[in-house]
Amino acid sequence: MSNIWDRHRKLLIALAVLIVLFFTSVYIVPEEEQAVVIRTGEPIGVVNTPGGETNAGLYFKVPFIDSVRRIEKRVLDLEMSDEEVLSNDQQRLLVNAYARFRIFDPVRMVERAGTTEGVRLALEPILNSVLRQELGRRTFQNMLTAERGTALANVRANLDRQARQYGAEVIDVKIKRTDLPDGAPLNSAFRRMESDREREARTIRSQGERDARIIRAEADADSARIYADSFGKDPSFYDFYRAMQSYDTTFSGQNGGENSIILSPDNEYLRQFRGQR
Repeated sequence: MSNIWDRHRKLLIALAVLIVLFFTSVYIVPEEEQAVVIRTGEPIGVVNTPGGETNAGLYFKVPFIDSVRRIEKRVLDLEMSDEEVLSNDQQRLLVNAYARFRIFDPVRMVERAGTTEGVRLALEPILNSVLRQELGRRTFQNMLTAERGTALANVRANLDRQARQYGAEVIDVKIKRTDLPDGAPLNSAFRRMESDREREARTIRSQGERDARIIRAEADADSARIYADSFGKDPSFYDFYRAMQSYDTTFSGQNGGENSIILSPDNEYLRQFRGQR
C-alpha cells in the first residue's frame, strides 16, 4: 500500500483535488426551486426562474467564489393572525386573513429582502394596513355581501403593488373569518344593531303614515269633486239625497232602537216625504 502511495502520490492528490473541485462546483436545482448565483456579493445569473431561459437540472459554478441562493418557485402563503379592525359603522371586527404570493424576480428579492422570510416580514404589516384601510370604508353588513369580493380585490391590488418592489407578485387575498369580538363588546354591538334596525323601522312607518295621509287626502278631494260634479248636474236630486241622509240619521234610534219625534205635517223638514221639492 505504501509503495502505491509513494509511486502515485501526485496522481492521487490531483485526483482528490479534482473530486473536491467537482463537488464544490456542481449544484442541482430541482423543479420547485429557482436559484440565484452570487459572486462577490453581486448576483450574476439565475436558474429556473418563471419564464426564464434555463430550467431545473445540473449546473456548474466557480468553486469557492460563487455561491447559490435557493428560492422557492412554488406559491407561498402569508398568514395574518386575528386582527381587530374598525368598520365604517364603528363595529370592532376580528379579521383573520391570508395572502398567496410567489417570487417572480429572484434577483430583486435577494437585493431587497434577502430571503423569502424577509419578504413575508416586509409584506405582513402592509397586508395589515391595506386590509384595515379597505374594511374601514365598509360596514359590517356589507362585508357579508358580494361587496366583500370587491374589497378583497382592492386589497390584493394594493398589496401586489407593494410586493413587486421585493420581486414578488400577490396571487390572491382571502378572509378566513370576520367575527365580532366576544363578551361585552359583542353584546354592545348587537344592541347597536338592534337600535339601528328599530330606528330604521320607525322611519319606514312614519314615511308610510305620511304617504297614507296624502293618499287619503287626495282620495277625499277626488270624492268631493266627483260628488260636486254629479250633484251639480241635478240640484234637486242632491237636495233629495241630503234629505234622505238626514232622515236616516234623525229617525234611526241609537244602538238599533227607535226615536219618537212629534212634528207638524206641514213642517218644512218633512217636505221630501210629501214629494215637494
